[in-house]
Amino acid sequence: MAQHLAPALAAAGHTVVGVWSRTPESAASVAASVPGAAVLGSLQHLPAAAVYLLALPDAVVPEVLAAAQFPAGALVAHTAGALPLSVFAAYPRIRGGVFYPLQTFSPGRQIQWPAVPLCLEAADAAGLTALRTLATSLSQEVRELSSEQRLQLHMAAVWACNFPNHLLGISHALLAQAGQPWELLHPLIRETVDKALALPPFTAQTGPAVRHDAATLARHEATLAAHPDWQTLYKELTASIQRTAAGFGANNEAGK
Repeated sequence: MAQHLAPALAAAGHTVVGVWSRTPESAASVAASVPGAAVLGSLQHLPAAAVYLLALPDAVVPEVLAAAQFPAGALVAHTAGALPLSVFAAYPRIRGGVFYPLQTFSPGRQIQWPAVPLCLEAADAAGLTALRTLATSLSQEVRELSSEQRLQLHMAAVWACNFPNHLLGISHALLAQAGQPWELLHPLIRETVDKALALPPFTAQTGPAVRHDAATLARHEATLAAHPDWQTLYKELTASIQRTAAGFGANNEAGK
């Protein structure tokens, strides 16, 4: 995230004073993408800044908060989706905040920041105002969410992004196993995503599971015999689709 966020902030007119990382090479790489940014060798004697952003794995945030010597009254915001604002409660000398970009970040990908939702939370009104000013310079979609709301959003994002990516990875591997090009599925993938954005996804469900096509389901399961984990996942997803479809049918009948 830092590789994308630092140059975006600089492009928006902000000064990135310095960059620290547990891996010096990572700090140097991020700093090199931002004119004038210094590589910080330690978390002691940090330079003055309007806000300190923690683009770190969730488990590392408490470690950095305990080790860093932020100036008294500093605004410090983490960028995590599932980490509550209360992580700052043990550090009364600083003002805690959240600056969470709802997006997936990978090296070499271009991020369209104006369309990225930025979710904010802060321990005080002044901190929230500062984070909102920063956020609106990057994005046209800025929202204030509580820790509980953000956790629900993060969980929904995992279902919308991480799990589908894993399933696409399985598709990719199965096609390679069959000697077929990945590009064969591209039109199907695009239509599936476009349709899910246009319609409530559960109502647009297709495939052998929702049709209760037992013969096809059995053949698919047999084909996955060499991949028992994927075979189990196939069965569980099939059962979930069928239970969900049955629930929709019951609701429709009740509404008649």
